[in-house]
Amino acid sequence: MPDKPDTASTTAAETEPAATPQAEPTDDLVTTQHSITVKRRKLAYTAQTGRIVLRKEVLNDGTFDGHKPKAEVYVTAYTLDGADPTTRPVTFAFNGGPGSSSIWLHLGVLGPRRVVSGDVNDPEPPPYGLTDNPDTLLAHSDLVFIDPVSTGFSRTVDGEKPAEYHGFTPDVESVGEVIRLWTSRNQRWLSPKFVAGESYGTLRAAALAAHLQSRHGLYLNGLLLISSVLDMGTIRFTEGNDLPYSLFVPTYAAIAHYHGRHGDRALDDVLAEAEEFASRDLPWALQRGARLDPDERAGIVAKLAELTGLSEAYVDRVNLRIEHVRFFTELLRDEGLVTGRMDGRFTTWEPDGGREHMSDDASVSRIIGAYSAALNHYVRAELQYESDLPYEILSTDVNRAWSYSDFEGRAVSVVDSLSGAMRENPHLKVHVALGHYDGATPYYAAEHVIAQLQIPDELRGNVETAYYPAGHMMYIHPESRVQQGKDLAAFVKSASNR
Repeated sequence: MPDKPDTASTTAAETEPAATPQAEPTDDLVTTQHSITVKRRKLAYTAQTGRIVLRKEVLNDGTFDGHKPKAEVYVTAYTLDGADPTTRPVTFAFNGGPGSSSIWLHLGVLGPRRVVSGDVNDPEPPPYGLTDNPDTLLAHSDLVFIDPVSTGFSRTVDGEKPAEYHGFTPDVESVGEVIRLWTSRNQRWLSPKFVAGESYGTLRAAALAAHLQSRHGLYLNGLLLISSVLDMGTIRFTEGNDLPYSLFVPTYAAIAHYHGRHGDRALDDVLAEAEEFASRDLPWALQRGARLDPDERAGIVAKLAELTGLSEAYVDRVNLRIEHVRFFTELLRDEGLVTGRMDGRFTTWEPDGGREHMSDDASVSRIIGAYSAALNHYVRAELQYESDLPYEILSTDVNRAWSYSDFEGRAVSVVDSLSGAMRENPHLKVHVALGHYDGATPYYAAEHVIAQLQIPDELRGNVETAYYPAGHMMYIHPESRVQQGKDLAAFVKSASNR
């Protein structure tokens, strides 16, 4: 009879079942039908939301190895039913961070549904709510909201590294690929096309204008830059860079005015004085350094203190250089309060009266709960998209690890990219929305950058600015949201060339 098998010598391959091949990821878009009434006009629209798979052409030793899935990007698109795609504009929108989802523009100002968050003097209590947005840009343009990789529900596929998307160039390329895919799949190449970004999203938007033109021949009609920062050197307080110390002064003056530090003076008068001081006297004094005459220095100290609402002793102590987070912490120290960074109208209590940097930004913490509740309810209950993933609203890990390797040894700036895109596409229009109380991307810094665009004089009229008595997310302020809705609609209509 045959020998009995030696079970002790059986190999793992003989005893363990073969691994099941990993299923390739596929798009999981969900489509629903909705309507909204805008100015007594009923608009029927289609919403489509879910993750689309981004693929990359892979070469191994010079041999084509297929289109490999790399990431799944969450998008929400709204298209007006029955519209002619060759004349109907489409706007691609995202926020910034880096590391922010598109939740703010989506549910704050552009989308057909809006979060009920309240404003600085009447914040909404939990559990919050949603309402129709009669100021939605959907009345004039289809909308596509994009959450970059590692924000919202967007993730890399199994085996891929999220960090590969956490940098300036790969971010622009991946978001640009989403725009190309959606445009092609929905037959929208002949539609007027716009890109809307907020905060770092404005830097991304400007870079995209150049990237889409050069890589795909996709020319935009316009950019909507909300709380714009196109040159990080204008807002970063780094050694040897005195520019932000001047460019923030008008915003400091506006916030001081809001909190009663300028008496009954009109805001416009205060801002005009602050802008003149920030463009002439202060930059001159800062570059003089130790060469500044004591009497001249005393005059600069007095004026800077008057404009910002800070004490002369403090201004003198910081050597005429008021860093922004220090300002938000110092302005109302005598009241035991700190102001918001994103929106200087907000205040909260500071438990440590000696703290140099505030412990909480009330302009974020007072509203983020409302946005989170609204989004997580909305996508599941109304858009019918199911996911057990956490919706990443703001990822501090992504922000901290963001790579600017393309700009090693120089400031992060897309001024040249936008200038080149405008020269190559002289029909490209730019709308810049600015909040007077925005302490993250100050309006005067944006004005400074706009003036540096390397474009001919005949293209200067392609850039328009709009100002609001609010902060970074100016649409939190009800009156500003209504006006901004009108301003964005007018811009899209005028720039559509239809």
